[in-house]
Amino acid sequence: MDRRAFISGITLGLLAAPLAAEGQQSGRVPRIGVLTNVAPIAPEVSRNWDAFRQGLGERGWVEARNIVIESRWSGGQLERLPALAAELVGLGVEVIVAVSVAATRAAKQASGAIPIVMVYGWAPVDEGLVTSLARPGGNVTGLTYVAGPGMVGKNLELLKEAVPKISRMAALSNPAAVSTTQQNFLKEAHATAHVLTVRLQPVEVRSPDALEGAFAAMTKERANALLVLPDAFTFTHAKRIADLATKTRLPAAFTFREAVLAGGLLAYAASAPDMHRRAASYVDKILKGAKPGDLPVEQPTKFELVINLKTAKAIGLTIPPSLLQRADQVIE
Repeated sequence: MDRRAFISGITLGLLAAPLAAEGQQSGRVPRIGVLTNVAPIAPEVSRNWDAFRQGLGERGWVEARNIVIESRWSGGQLERLPALAAELVGLGVEVIVAVSVAATRAAKQASGAIPIVMVYGWAPVDEGLVTSLARPGGNVTGLTYVAGPGMVGKNLELLKEAVPKISRMAALSNPAAVSTTQQNFLKEAHATAHVLTVRLQPVEVRSPDALEGAFAAMTKERANALLVLPDAFTFTHAKRIADLATKTRLPAAFTFREAVLAGGLLAYAASAPDMHRRAASYVDKILKGAKPGDLPVEQPTKFELVINLKTAKAIGLTIPPSLLQRADQVIE
């Protein structure tokens, strides 16, 4: 094969994916719905959606060329999600990417026919979103955020390593979240706290207005650290929680990187960009005819430890060098 023929072959190969995707649509540009709590353009999550678009592009789908992305977000008001989901259904989207359990549930209630790709499905079987991880059934598939038991406990262990003198730790949770998942998270936290000889103080918060009262309760009980349990509420209001933790000089561990960018001390979590990139593969398969109920739900495979040294300095904390060396990202 001469050089000209070789270059021509590469060029045709690079063009094949997008042309193939376009050719499958019979002239109709498919619409992808995005249902989330935080605006896709928000700084703390923009890289996730960049990764999602990159994943689509790798499979030949390019926004404004052969797909349209319709985004709807609740601005932290979870009660708005059902109406936003219904809006996406009314637009005739081919698939809905739902970020969070609340968004997935709202999308599922809005339509039992439109395929739904969930991201951050904490415990989709327990939540009744899928029948099983291997054979989801119905119209929901996608990715879980917590890779089975251990993620909450791991963050508690890391916080204890960062602050060895911890004896009382508050565990912030939202009782309005689906109870099964929160109960499992609390059980795991209690079990790990017992091993580490740390007294765990559960603190419930149902609304942003109740956050200051929750921190007052932590102070009253002399908590000297904070573990934030994951759910849509704590994700959406991560900055407010992180600010209050700094104000009260409480080292706080979260289970999502975005909270550390917002001022939290540390988080060991599944890589959100990696999950969004993998979500694009589900969208691609569904647009090409796959049934969501036949696509196994995947668990995270890439994790990252993020530590915020600016926050550590603000609360007068020195992070052990051994912990810093293991971090994937250190914010200074």
